[in-house]
Amino acid sequence: MPSLSWLHKQNAEQVVTKVPHHLLTVQSVHGDTTAGNLLIQGDNLLALKALLPAYRGRVKCIFIDPPYNTQSAFEHYNDKLEHSLWLTMMLPRLQLLRDLLSEDGSIWVTIDDNEAHYLKVLMDEVFDRKNFLCAIAWEKRYAPPPDTKDFGYVHDVILVYRKSAAFKRNLLPATDEQAGRYKNPDNDPRGPWKPENYTCRYTAEERPNLFYPIRQPHTGEDVWPKRTRVWAMSKESHLRNEAEGRIWWGAKGANSVPSLKNFFSGVAQGMMPMSIWKHGLAGHNQDAKKEALALGETPFSTPKPERLIWVVLHVATQPGDLVLDSFLGSGTTVAVAQKMGRRWIGIEMGEHARTHCLPRLEKVVAGEQGGISNAVNWLGGGGFRFLTLGNAIFDELGRIDTSVVFTDLAAFVWQQETGTPAVHAFTTPCLGVHDGTQYFLLFNGILGDKRPEGGNVLTYEVFDALVHLYPFDGPRVVFGEAVKLPPTLRARERVTFKKIPYSLRGQGAT
Repeated sequence: MPSLSWLHKQNAEQVVTKVPHHLLTVQSVHGDTTAGNLLIQGDNLLALKALLPAYRGRVKCIFIDPPYNTQSAFEHYNDKLEHSLWLTMMLPRLQLLRDLLSEDGSIWVTIDDNEAHYLKVLMDEVFDRKNFLCAIAWEKRYAPPPDTKDFGYVHDVILVYRKSAAFKRNLLPATDEQAGRYKNPDNDPRGPWKPENYTCRYTAEERPNLFYPIRQPHTGEDVWPKRTRVWAMSKESHLRNEAEGRIWWGAKGANSVPSLKNFFSGVAQGMMPMSIWKHGLAGHNQDAKKEALALGETPFSTPKPERLIWVVLHVATQPGDLVLDSFLGSGTTVAVAQKMGRRWIGIEMGEHARTHCLPRLEKVVAGEQGGISNAVNWLGGGGFRFLTLGNAIFDELGRIDTSVVFTDLAAFVWQQETGTPAVHAFTTPCLGVHDGTQYFLLFNGILGDKRPEGGNVLTYEVFDALVHLYPFDGPRVVFGEAVKLPPTLRARERVTFKKIPYSLRGQGAT
């Protein structure tokens, strides 16, 4: 498969392995305290790496609107990166997003022609070319820009990839415009229908089985297709259509060739997503600016309308699925996800994570009525946590950083082992029970004995204290600096020991 090459690509390919693991620290909780939604302020490269222990392979849909590298200066983003630097910025983030995506998930990336073709090749490498689904043209403007000199550029591209063949797209609800195309001139009891072409592009030489006569019921004459454009279906299929009353020859049989009745009853169940999204379906940038103004905000230069995200999530997700946006901007993706009953994670680096995203999402939880709210009957509810990046867990040599305290490491261990985020500060060696297993961490003398050979080491005395303090009938996992509990006793008591820091980086257990 062809690959993209640029200056420093080899370094970019190794960035993910060098990115330190950081903790995510809860700053505040908004609305329902049981909601698992997360708004994260911080560098998205660090934040994505921090999410891996808890969310690897669990995200159903990723939508990102990265900087387009248009050589323009935006207020909230540096969108004037040199080309190779832009690719270097995108590659490790796409790699982490791939790891977070579920096997039946998909990723949607908006871009314009400045980088679209390079990004396509880059995503072919990261997600595998066989998983490319579509390059959607979204009509972001309904009129040419006033300063047009050559071409009126009115669309963006949305590159869509799946994680694997397990992805299944949904149908879109039929729009009023589409419904209006269906009539019922013959009062068919099956309801409105639309005539479809009865011929196809093949010739009689290419498809001789599709070149046959059809009897016109009103005249009794045989009607043949053109030799350059034969019937669209076999004679057997035609006879079935005829028996089912699905052939239309026009009012009083005035047409010389038949049409096929395509009933709206089938279409009403859903429409196939197409490769062109007109603004009537998915909104446009002016809609997005009006939505921001209605919220009392100063709109971004190129915001995305809520209806665009609504279409994406309709196609890619079901209620309850997890949605991620790591270039959150003003928060549109997660606002729509909240209104549509999806779980979500949003990451934004700038201060507008606090000044734009946080207040917008508070309004959503309170029931704001902008954007798609009326269309989805949104009345408010739910909640989210606002998080920032905490300490790095390991130093450049792979050792536990000296700034890490017990609560930091305990949160990391819990996220890594259980795949769930820590929701409270850990203050005891027993971190809790998950899926029938009890977890312990011996670190920083949590048992009151700071000697390396004491409280941080799993000895018989330490184990005896743990089982008396935290009784549990099931398997246990213990993290510590060393173990002196005999293997036979560990096997009998169903204890797995994991040495820190090595086991925290995936290097075995005993």
